[in-house]
Amino acid sequence: MKAVKIIPPTYFYLSLLLMVVLHFVLPVTGVMGWPWRLVGLIPAAAGAALAIVADSSFKKAGTSVKPLGRTTSLITTGMFKISRHPMYLGFVLFLLGAAMLLGSLTPLVVVAAFAVFIEVVFVRFEEKKMEGQFGEAWREYKRRVRRWI
Repeated sequence: MKAVKIIPPTYFYLSLLLMVVLHFVLPVTGVMGWPWRLVGLIPAAAGAALAIVADSSFKKAGTSVKPLGRTTSLITTGMFKISRHPMYLGFVLFLLGAAMLLGSLTPLVVVAAFAVFIEVVFVRFEEKKMEGQFGEAWREYKRRVRRWI
């Protein structure tokens, strides 16, 4: 039987689910009260938009969005002018917005853990892969554009 590789959106959805469960099971303390929690809609919407636009850029370029997929082009336009990993940034912003909407402290721990996990497991791997595949073009892009923001 072939091993199934778990892709980043799966971790994103699991993190979102964990945030909600922790909020109701172990809320620790309220950080934001109502209606201030609605401010969380801003990073959540921005994060969703960022991830959707980044995904669209992959599709337009005809390259795989999956970390283990075949990369056929180096995308340096659109949101990729601001962040080397706008989709992951979008995921983190969405989770931050969701944590704000929930209003307790516990979900914020999941946001931080998700960001660190993505950095260690996916970002480092992808950047090494891109450097190996695109060489100097990647190194020049890396000099111009920050990893996250």
